[in-house]
Amino acid sequence: MNTWAKTRFGVILTIALGLGLGACASGGGETSDNSGGAAETQAANDALPSATNTVEDTQAAQAFAQTYTLGPGDRLRVIVFGEEDLSGEFEVDSAGIVSLPLIRPIKTQGKTLTHFKSEVETQLSAGYLVDPRVSVEILNYRPFYITGEVGRPGEYPYVAGMNVLKAIAMAGGYTYRANTRRVFLTRAGTNAEETKKPGQELMILPGDYIRVPERFF
Repeated sequence: MNTWAKTRFGVILTIALGLGLGACASGGGETSDNSGGAAETQAANDALPSATNTVEDTQAAQAFAQTYTLGPGDRLRVIVFGEEDLSGEFEVDSAGIVSLPLIRPIKTQGKTLTHFKSEVETQLSAGYLVDPRVSVEILNYRPFYITGEVGRPGEYPYVAGMNVLKAIAMAGGYTYRANTRRVFLTRAGTNAEETKKPGQELMILPGDYIRVPERFF
């Protein structure tokens, strides 16, 4: 092989090796990025709180129930003391109305349990009972919904005092594709989807829709 041919062969070999090493480096970089994303997701899942209620959760639930305004899908237990036939479990219908024995249907919009209880007592005392005593509690809140990059998207029963991290934990945690730095939240009764940072302070309400977006690698 003459000198010119040897030189040309050496140049071609150098270019080929350079391209091969560049491809390997590029492939190694992608693996590193994916590995980092998976590690971030695992860390976020490890930081999710337990879905089991604590004493603090129970106290928060009791406080929440006193300020919560009733809505469609909520199920109530109404006890009229000494009047078993007037007591029972009742659901707020799609129009936001509760129908009880003897009295007129009650619209729940904007009413707390205290307001609802007072109206029941007022109607019962208007010609039906003398000094009626009524107890009202919420048996079940309307559910919330979670979609997107979680293990088990779907409908879940609401528990008073729930924040977005507990909601994600209930839904099986983040998938490896999840963007753990934001969620999209649509409050019940609205069509506005808002971008929120997931954290303990982001409280979820009955009927809310949560969407966990995908991370772009």
